[in-house]
Amino acid sequence: MLLAIDVGNTNLTFGLFHGEEIMHKFRLTTSLPRTSDEFGVQIVEQLSHQNVSAEDVEDVIICSVVPKVMYSLTSGIKKYLKCDPMIVGNGTKSGIRIATTNPMEIGADRVVDAVGAYFLYGGPVIVIDYGTATTYDLVTEDGSFIAGVTAPGIRISAKALWSNAAKLPEIEIVKPDSILAKTTITSMQAGLVYGTIGQTEYIISRFKLESGFPGIRVVATGGLGRIIAEGTDKIEVYDSELTLKGMRLIYERTK
Repeated sequence: MLLAIDVGNTNLTFGLFHGEEIMHKFRLTTSLPRTSDEFGVQIVEQLSHQNVSAEDVEDVIICSVVPKVMYSLTSGIKKYLKCDPMIVGNGTKSGIRIATTNPMEIGADRVVDAVGAYFLYGGPVIVIDYGTATTYDLVTEDGSFIAGVTAPGIRISAKALWSNAAKLPEIEIVKPDSILAKTTITSMQAGLVYGTIGQTEYIISRFKLESGFPGIRVVATGGLGRIIAEGTDKIEVYDSELTLKGMRLIYERTK
């Protein structure tokens, strides 16, 4: 079995693959400091809940945008899973070409998402990830990553609202029934969700116009992506497991 680990700014997401199928998923918070033993024990415990032993894990692949957790995480994996994990980074054979001004600036998470979207759904494709930041990336028909847009994520925007405005409460991020909000909470929800939908539709339209690919496919992922995808017809595919699937594809290409 292959264990794919997506180390994001908010969560570490683990996906256990048997062949091409994700058998189990679990998450740990990124912000909590952990030693290598704590990582190792927690991973083994989570696997055991699914009747999977450490010996069943043959390989591990990691995509990370949080360097400070990597030493403890990789050490824990080596100690408890007896694997030397593959780290997605510069030089990894991803199958797509980074054709931006400075390819070294493109995060591993964006490369992985692009790989998943391109090889699973075809190109040209716009890949949107609604994570801590919301990213919009463009991959051409021949597999070239040529452009990207980075915007504040929905949770970042929400936190900015209630952290900087004394009378605004902390709220659940859900799509209200109407944009014609009549309470403080629904007005904040409407601004966050409908505002992101509007941002999404505009950026997609500009991508299509300036790239010259009017019929480009749009694929989205990320924790709150489902709420946005359900609120617009501009997103054709929502795949919550896109990042994990992209890592599996990279692993298969490089193993």
